[in-house]
Amino acid sequence: MSAVLFIVATPIGNLDDITLRAIETLRNVDLIAAEDTRHSQQLLNHLAINKKMLSVHEHNERQRIQQIVNHLQQGRDIALISDAGTPLISDPGYPLLRAVIDAGFKVVPIPGVSSVITALSAAGLPTDHFCFHGFLSSKNSERLQYLASLKKQAGTHVILESTHRIERLLQQIGQTYPAAQLVVAKELTKRHENFIRGNAQICLQVIASDKALSKGEFVVLVHLPATRQAGEIALDTRQLLERLMQDLSLKKAVKLATDISGEKKNELYQLALQISVKPD
Repeated sequence: MSAVLFIVATPIGNLDDITLRAIETLRNVDLIAAEDTRHSQQLLNHLAINKKMLSVHEHNERQRIQQIVNHLQQGRDIALISDAGTPLISDPGYPLLRAVIDAGFKVVPIPGVSSVITALSAAGLPTDHFCFHGFLSSKNSERLQYLASLKKQAGTHVILESTHRIERLLQQIGQTYPAAQLVVAKELTKRHENFIRGNAQICLQVIASDKALSKGEFVVLVHLPATRQAGEIALDTRQLLERLMQDLSLKKAVKLATDISGEKKNELYQLALQISVKPD
């Protein structure tokens, strides 16, 4: 089977963010499967590409699967695009992609813009560990419950949100994580791109000061630091205490380690007793 389904990333705002490979692919395929053909037509017009399109969105995706597989069986290459960004990332496409793979056809990704990676790259929050959650439930109770479930998941959490719920989401993040550092990325790559930084209260105050800031599409990033269990001593504090005990008495080492680390003196004293015990 030689026909290919290409997963093509398209711009999330600035049309000049389209890649050369994406342009070449869209020009060469036989058919473009688009989330919204009217919206995607604007991109094709900008690129001077005249190509037959087929709508594939959340309401008709399962009905389109066999139709697209039939096209592939007839040797037609197809490009799958969403309204913006990388297909399947909080967009339709998974059932279709799974069916194409199961039918034995090749799937080729054509990488490009993703709002998630774009926001992470400029947010100024740690990116060594992050988790993408997409859009949360529209129900307040379910959203609060979900936010609370993240407490033990250290790292930067990425959430998508719309104009109508952005302030409510920030309020609920503030309820759950009042001290957490946030970045609200607004209208990425577009004319009114903006990054709002601070805790939830500060971000809400900034948005309230200018109602234009509450309009658009948002990527909300929440950084949750690693939490320690009660009585747990950080590794670097233990190493500090061990080094001090090489030159000082146990009592003096504990006092100095307490002053430097801010840990509880009685917990460091118990740790020092454990360290001082010589193995047989």
